[in-house]
Amino acid sequence: MDATLKLQPAAPWGAFAYLGLAVALAALWLALNLALPQLQATGVASVVIRLAIHTALLLGLWLGLARTGFDRAARIKVWLSLAVPVTAWLALVWWLAVAGAFRPHPGLPALPIAIFLPVLVALPLLLGSKRIGALLDATPAAWLIGLQVYRIFGGIFLVSWSRGTVSGIFALPAGIGDVLVGILALPVAYLLAAGQPGARRRAIAWNLLGLFDFAIAIGIGILTAPGPLQLIVPDRPNAALGTFPTVMIPAFAVPSSILLHALSLRQLRRAVL
Repeated sequence: MDATLKLQPAAPWGAFAYLGLAVALAALWLALNLALPQLQATGVASVVIRLAIHTALLLGLWLGLARTGFDRAARIKVWLSLAVPVTAWLALVWWLAVAGAFRPHPGLPALPIAIFLPVLVALPLLLGSKRIGALLDATPAAWLIGLQVYRIFGGIFLVSWSRGTVSGIFALPAGIGDVLVGILALPVAYLLAAGQPGARRRAIAWNLLGLFDFAIAIGIGILTAPGPLQLIVPDRPNAALGTFPTVMIPAFAVPSSILLHALSLRQLRRAVL
């Protein structure tokens, strides 16, 4: 009881500390890319970040399964049933990105397919699975939210805009939105983990903000990118969105993050049922 009483007043200050940490990480990421122009071009940072996020996701999945009532065989089966297709999806998108499959070309654009198809296929399966529901019930709700601190890396669009390689009509809302969602992820997750009053409402609002950010970025990105769906001609072509490593953000990070938002919302809803 005493521990709970001590935790409640300290939680808002802890949230400010996590907010400061996220702001510092975002500032460091932007500063590194501005100071080292070759950092983005080499793709090394993108590879390291993408592998780190993927590893954290798979590790979190296993730790979440360890909290369920599944026996070891069932935990391994569920982990493999999720880890294998997600890893194969990442490898496929990566290969296509390096091969230039998402660059503007005549015919049906590949990038919108890469964004929407995985969501349309995976979302009904994930939301309709009883085992996924049990996994969400056993996993702390803060995990799925805190993980998306990686959204601060979307600030690379702001760096690209500052160098004149991406139009501001896309880069500004997409980059600012991603950085904002990423910065807020840690304090929102902390408040939720601390059991603060109103934390669940904040977590739902954060998820909706993340989805709204994607709706804006995807819509503007499709309408401004060269191709048959282009309705807005920006001050400079957004062709860089289809090239590696930048294309890994819309082609993989966006749909995977949409799925994480959907799972988080389901988890938050189940928590009060």
